[in-house]
Amino acid sequence: MSEEIENKVAMVIMAHPDDAEFSCAGTVAKWVREGWQVYYVVCTDAGSGGPDEATEVGLEARLQVSETRREEQRAAARILGLKDVIFLNYRDGELQPTLDFRRDIVRLLRTYRPYRVVCQSPERSWTPQMFIGAYHPDHRACGEGVISAIYPASQNPWDFPELLAEGLKPHKVKELYVVGAPSLNHWVDISETMDVKIEALLAHASQFIGRTDEVVKRVREMRATIGQKYGVAYAEEFHLAVNR
Repeated sequence: MSEEIENKVAMVIMAHPDDAEFSCAGTVAKWVREGWQVYYVVCTDAGSGGPDEATEVGLEARLQVSETRREEQRAAARILGLKDVIFLNYRDGELQPTLDFRRDIVRLLRTYRPYRVVCQSPERSWTPQMFIGAYHPDHRACGEGVISAIYPASQNPWDFPELLAEGLKPHKVKELYVVGAPSLNHWVDISETMDVKIEALLAHASQFIGRTDEVVKRVREMRATIGQKYGVAYAEEFHLAVNR
């Protein structure tokens, strides 16, 4: 077993708070139980995540929403047993897969040196059952930027030489788990961690005011439908790509 596997470091890189809870928190909770050190990276400031009926969306209102959502994400992290949550604070709703964004992700990959990374899909799935909210523009931009950072930039000393000068040596991510991808080739049984997933999701209370029961019911049904495909109670699906 390699040193990296023995270290068991995973990084989940998502655009917004609660993206990971919806998409992969059951898997994350399972990894934590298996001894993995898991870090979350939230790429935006979540300032556009206030109530739909809002009549005031100025700077102060956005700052308050951002702080609330950061605290909710930290609460979810404590429930899941994460090592840390890192906030990059790009403006919510305007994330782009720029070189600056790619450099920020490479810096994190070289600093924390995860064996596996989870990110969102840069491509939309057109299957009828796919929820349109899974493909927020920030989600797709995040996925594109993260995948570009993983290969080749993170492992190539010639990309972003200023990071090498900072002492951040190249790092090869060995496994990439993509959520919401058009092609899914891997599943994880989350039957034993489904309740933890729900508990972590509900930490994002500002997002579910007046519809908590509805959201919980929908999430359980979606994961049960996936589980039924594989003969388990609940499951999460990914496109898994390996980098050997």
